[in-house]
Formats: sequence, C-alpha cells, structure tokens
Amino acid sequence: MHPKRKRNLAATVALLPTWFAAIVVYIGTMVWSIRLSFTDSTLFPSSNYVGFAQYAKLFSSSKWIASLQNVLVFGVLYVAGCLALGFLLAAALDRKVRFESAFRTIFLYPYAMSFVVTGLIWQWMLNPTFGIQASIRSLGWESFVFDWVVNRDMAIYALVLAGVWQGAGLVMVIALAGMRGIEGEQWKAAQIDGIPVWRIYVSIILPQLGPALAAAGMLLAMGVIKTYDIVVAMTNGGPGSSTEVPAKFIMDNLFGRQNLGLATAGATVLVLGVIAAVAPFRYAMHMRNRPRGAA
Repeated sequence: MHPKRKRNLAATVALLPTWFAAIVVYIGTMVWSIRLSFTDSTLFPSSNYVGFAQYAKLFSSSKWIASLQNVLVFGVLYVAGCLALGFLLAAALDRKVRFESAFRTIFLYPYAMSFVVTGLIWQWMLNPTFGIQASIRSLGWESFVFDWVVNRDMAIYALVLAGVWQGAGLVMVIALAGMRGIEGEQWKAAQIDGIPVWRIYVSIILPQLGPALAAAGMLLAMGVIKTYDIVVAMTNGGPGSSTEVPAKFIMDNLFGRQNLGLATAGATVLVLGVIAAVAPFRYAMHMRNRPRGAA
C-alpha cells in the first residue's frame, strides 16, 4: 500500500470514534428528540403521534412567550454590553499600560468561572438584605435602593449585569489579539496626521476587528440561547416570570412536570434558534472566503 494512502487510512480509522459519537450521540439524540416532540410523551416516551399539538401548546403558553421575550432582551443587551466593554478594555490594555499582564488576568478571570458561581456571587451582591444595598445603607445613606434581583422590572437587567461582568473578558482577549496584529505604520501615519487616539480606535482599528468581534459575538449569542444556570443561581426565573428563559422552561417541564413531549418541542425550537444564530455568520464567512469573481 502506498505510504500516503496508508496514512490516510490510519487517520480515518483514528477518527471513527469521533464520527460515531457525532452521528449517534449528537445527531441521533437530536433526531430522537424531534420525533418525541410530535408525540404525547409524558413521563415516558410514547409512539402516539399528535402532529404539531405540542408546538401549539408551547406557543399558547404565556410562560414560554415570556421566556422568549426575556432571552431576547437578555441576549441583545448581553452581547452588545460584552462587545462594547470588551473592546474598551482591549483598547485600554493596548496602550501598553503598566502591569498589563496582571490586568489582563484580572479582566479574564471571571470568564473562567461557571455561570453558577457568577450567579451566586451577584445574587449575594444584589440581595437587598445583606448585599450592596445593605452595605451602603449601613454607611448612613438610608434612601439608597439597589434591589434589582428582587424587582420584577429590573431583574432581567441584573442578569445582564452579571453576564457582561463574566463575558467581557473573552471579547477583550480576542479584540486585544486583533489589535496587536495591526501594523504599527498605521498608528504612526495617524499620529503624524494629528488624529486623536479615540478616533484612531473608532475609525481605523475597529473596522479591522470586524471578523474577530463577529466571531466573539457568535460565541456569546450561542451561549445566550442555552442560558440556564445563571438564571437558576440568581433568580430561579423570578420574580414571577420576569427572568424565565427557554432552557429553564424546558428543564422544568422535563424533570418537574414530566412533560417530555412539550419539553422536546421547546428543545427543538432552541435548536432552530442555534441554527438561526450560526447560519448568518457561516454564510458571511463563506462569502468572505469565496474567490473573487465566483458565481
């Protein structure tokens, strides 16, 4: 056997477990879940097909509609906040400040923590009984109010605050790497022309970071769709349904209400959401990499 073919055969054999896992574990369970969403399965799987009845029930649920609205608000503010704060942190560190390595570690450290830990930290900080509000009031400012985590109108913004605190470090690292890859001649030319530093970052540096920030945004958006643990740790979906999210709705119906059909219907909608979030980015990357002049 030719050495090259032998190497290719060895590589194919080595990848067989990965292909098996991808086809059986991921694609197989996905197809099985979609199938169950068209049945009347409750505690155990059923073969009694009911068409789109579970989806009709899903979208007639006020709690599911509220969860979609909440995840949309959270997602837009979370991704935008992470991108904006991450870019600002990267721009600050790009100025080669003292102790840059220490600051970079500090800013990135929250991203290394799980959302459960982040949620518990911010749940304690925003708790009006012994958190920031209680600490400020103990200093004499009795009228100070910072009760977002128990306020129906502000609870979703408390989640955004905690999420941005954790996710901005990822954007900072990606943006900083992109900034360090930009040629120094551009800086010299801009400084000779007397362009202010902030204008250089906004008009020259930021446009060149488009692909890097788009990749970071896609990663953050995919995380938004499956948001669950930070909600459970901070608010458990409350007050009321003000912080209910689709993933929590699915888990509650799967384990709490033993409604397997409704839960898998919600999971199928989430899968479609992931595809909707990834498809535009993949298409943009395909168009970017396509040879010029190609049809």
